Amino acid sequence: MSRSVDPAAPDFPLSGVPAGLAEPLRPYLEAAAIEMVGEIQGLVPEYARPPESRYGRRMRWAVEQTVRQFVDAIGRPDIDWGTVTGIFEGIGAYEARQGRSLDGLQTAIRVGGQVACRRFIKDARRLGWSLEVLGKITESLFVFLERIAAAAGQGYARAQGELAGERERFRRRLRDLLVMDPPASDAAIGELAGEAGWQVPRTLAVVAFRPAPGGPAPVLPPAFLADWDAADPYLICPDPDGPGRDRLPAAVKGTRAAAIGPTVPPAGAALSLRWARRGLALIERGALPGKEPLRCLDHLPTLVAAQSEELLDVALGARLGRLMELAPHRRDALTRTLLTYMECRDNAVAAAERLLVHEQTVRYRIRRLEEILGGAMLDPDRRIELLLLLHHLVRLDSGDRRLSPA
Repeated sequence: MSRSVDPAAPDFPLSGVPAGLAEPLRPYLEAAAIEMVGEIQGLVPEYARPPESRYGRRMRWAVEQTVRQFVDAIGRPDIDWGTVTGIFEGIGAYEARQGRSLDGLQTAIRVGGQVACRRFIKDARRLGWSLEVLGKITESLFVFLERIAAAAGQGYARAQGELAGERERFRRRLRDLLVMDPPASDAAIGELAGEAGWQVPRTLAVVAFRPAPGGPAPVLPPAFLADWDAADPYLICPDPDGPGRDRLPAAVKGTRAAAIGPTVPPAGAALSLRWARRGLALIERGALPGKEPLRCLDHLPTLVAAQSEELLDVALGARLGRLMELAPHRRDALTRTLLTYMECRDNAVAAAERLLVHEQTVRYRIRRLEEILGGAMLDPDRRIELLLLLHHLVRLDSGDRRLSPA
């Protein structure tokens, strides 16, 4: 276990060494710093910068200040270590902001300590130090190295906390920018994504959901952007038709209902959110199933019809005529049969299998509908219109008469 000795404390071993020992060392401080920088750059690749570069000059300055601070402390129990610990706190913070670990810095500190030990041994022979003095100096060196390493760790941790808070602010701004309407430019999205540390995906989808009452927000992968505190919460899923597809169920686990908007380029997130919210509203009305997360593009007819209900209500009487004169409970079977029959490409056998009735029942109902609707069933130019009206009528006869949200 490492010792926890404060270099500023009176019992720090270096404070008991005669102060006069420092003077013979001062002429060699620059040479010691140069040797340390050379060995550090040879063993730590990220520090191997040209000596005359801004980084190289700054590194040499830091090493010189550290060496000078240690020698100045010889025989002085009142030395202020704030300067050197401040330097290493700053270095630790810089490493965090560069996205590096502290491994390189810790190696550099260790290498610097090894160089200092070798030089102190030579100094002891040259200056006739006793073994006791050499022992106190080397012991103090290890304590000193421990202290500056701890200072670097504190600076690193503090900067990481600041970066995390800053990155989260950028993520929130990015989330809001993506769902802006009108949409932001690709350049604006890319710039803010870089600040947030978010890789812009090729496509995305927005999921609208209703959280379970009192349930905690789930822990999401960093690629997801979410607003759990909004009145209408949502999350942005990258690559929903690729890797994001597998992660999406876990992201909305525990919600009461969720609707997945269409897959769009990043600049189309507002469109995806708009349709996701419309899909969620239909789930909550009971017009669409909500047991599993619902993909809006799998329910296009219902979503499209829900946006034009007033027009479709008027068109029902004009286009379906006598069918609308029947009582709802009588026309429901006919309507569902015709819709299923058309969806099955006018195949009575396939329609009977989906409706769980005999195929002759389907044929009888189709003949009955031909009598009621006449040429409307046979006009190819009105087929899409008829399918849309039938989808709408099925919902109406199921009791869903509320207008869709704006």
